[in-house]
Amino acid sequence: MRSILQFALLPLVLLLGVGASGQAVTPAPAAPKSARADAGGAAAALTLPGAAAVLTKQDIDSWLDGYMPFALERGDLAGAVVVVVKDGKVLTQRGFGYADLAKRTPVDPDRTLFRPGSVSKLFTWTAVMQQVEAGKIDLDKDVNAYLDFRIPTYQGKPVTMRQLMTHTSGFEEHGKRTIFEDPKFQISLAQYVKLPPKRIYAAGTTPSYSNYGTALAGYIVERVSKMSFDDYVEQRIFRPLGMANSTFRQPLPKDFAPWMATGYRKGSAGPSKFEIVGPSPAGGLSSTGADMAKFMIAHLDGGAGLMTPETARLMHDTPLTILPPLNRMELGFFETNINGRQVIAHLGDTQLFHTALHLFTKENIGIYMSFNATGEQASVGPVRRALLEKFADRYLPGNEMPATRVDAKMSAEHARMLTGNWLNSRRAESNFYALASFLTQVTVSVDAEGKLIVPAARDLNGVPAEWVETAPFVWHNANGHGRLAAQVVDGKVVRWSVDGISPFMVFDRAPVSRSAAWLKPALYIGLGILLTTFLQWPVSALIRRQYKAPLTLRRPALLAYRGVRVAAGLVVGLAIAWVVSLSTLKALPSFDPLLWTLQIAGLVIFFGGVLVAVWNLLIVRQDKRGWFRTLWAALVLLAMLLALYTAWTFGLIAMTVNY
Repeated sequence: MRSILQFALLPLVLLLGVGASGQAVTPAPAAPKSARADAGGAAAALTLPGAAAVLTKQDIDSWLDGYMPFALERGDLAGAVVVVVKDGKVLTQRGFGYADLAKRTPVDPDRTLFRPGSVSKLFTWTAVMQQVEAGKIDLDKDVNAYLDFRIPTYQGKPVTMRQLMTHTSGFEEHGKRTIFEDPKFQISLAQYVKLPPKRIYAAGTTPSYSNYGTALAGYIVERVSKMSFDDYVEQRIFRPLGMANSTFRQPLPKDFAPWMATGYRKGSAGPSKFEIVGPSPAGGLSSTGADMAKFMIAHLDGGAGLMTPETARLMHDTPLTILPPLNRMELGFFETNINGRQVIAHLGDTQLFHTALHLFTKENIGIYMSFNATGEQASVGPVRRALLEKFADRYLPGNEMPATRVDAKMSAEHARMLTGNWLNSRRAESNFYALASFLTQVTVSVDAEGKLIVPAARDLNGVPAEWVETAPFVWHNANGHGRLAAQVVDGKVVRWSVDGISPFMVFDRAPVSRSAAWLKPALYIGLGILLTTFLQWPVSALIRRQYKAPLTLRRPALLAYRGVRVAAGLVVGLAIAWVVSLSTLKALPSFDPLLWTLQIAGLVIFFGGVLVAVWNLLIVRQDKRGWFRTLWAALVLLAMLLALYTAWTFGLIAMTVNY
């Protein structure tokens, strides 16, 4: 559910030869014969060291006993459930740590309920595919055909169900009523979807992960089935699979409440309340590890009990490639391929619970994990990621790093082409949420040797990954799992992503007009000028009082002198108010009055400040008060213009509380 998803860096063997840019790939020195495998004459790929351990209950239990207790304690995590299925059966399902720390209640994989977050989406997409199979939903039809309100077209194109399932419908990020604790803020699914976010991308072109899009799909299931979403999932998915300890209902029904795991920011920080997910089809599930095992087995068994094998194949293997050769989006699932194995998966995060479900489709193996705490410095992310990677390396090793290398000089040039500031495609543009895209731009750089430095992609030790270019504009993580790839248009890199962010998000180059590379330092300097201008007013007044030197300005000049200082103080004060408000904001209607106040005040203050600064500059020049005062008045005007530009560009005066 969260906008920052952890990387699950999981690679495939790349094609060798000539890349898309037309530049040849230079083979690296040959690997030892034991580390190579011929493939129709193509260069061989390196193999991870060590033979695979046999995946048995005894071995996986021993391995988990060595990994999980230390990981939970070291990360200040409360508890977890881990389930592994194989060949249609539960191999192991284990609880670790505590469902309730204060009561010392252990996690019971059969009874303890966890919140899978966005893994809930797989149930929504399963429901959609059932209705596709029934002929009631067409994947490529305008979704307005199923709705009682209209989703506006964008660039003349409608939204289709296929685009909702692949997160390419073009919706901007939407946060209001996403996660909250007080049931009084809960509204029906119909009410939620009838306040759609704007579309900012052409349909089918740009992956932008969307909770709203999944909620809309859930509402369409309601409409075509003539059943509430909760009833539908209970009757058409839970009941056939025997998932008796699962529910989408919020708040939690009384029969389920005693078994709900307590959620924690950190295990040492005390408990939090039950989270209500506003777009319920996108993340409202509560379920046990044992029930999730049944769901995994059904999908690994060709959808048994849920859909026909043909429909399951359509869902599991109809890939959308946005940025080859990175992981692709299936219909609802996304790839997390690792060690050359085909894996379809989903991750899920609420503010408290963190989950992953991975299905090794060819090996008929599934692994599910869920944690009920975020941990110290969000430690759950690396713990969750390492659990998958180490599981795959132990039991399912395979080809990882291609043997090819791009020439060092050419690779350094390619890396240089990636430098600059980049915007995550999952962002808002029409409201104040756009400010997040400004503050969180990713800066790609190169080191002294010309190697890529990408802060957004880090190894498990927290250090930025070391990238080796193995084909033109395709890099592999030299010390772990994962690939990074870039799209080149007319000789310029315009887009890139990495496994774990791809296929549901990409990074596009920040236009100069929005680039934090110049705008952020300029804004700091501008606010510094305005703060200095404001503080000079009382300081100079105290100095004049000390020396009994009155301010000798005629009335218009005196008014301009005071007015520009008042305006400078108001702009700085409003900037501080926005920072404080956003740091404490909960995306709920109760904050709407504050947001309206800030936006209306901004409309007056930012525009008014510019007008007062213009007037002040004209008076200073007219009175010929010297070059320094004229220069300072000009700098104040520029600072006011910059503040207005920032507020306009990033939605601080957008006059909306639909965000």
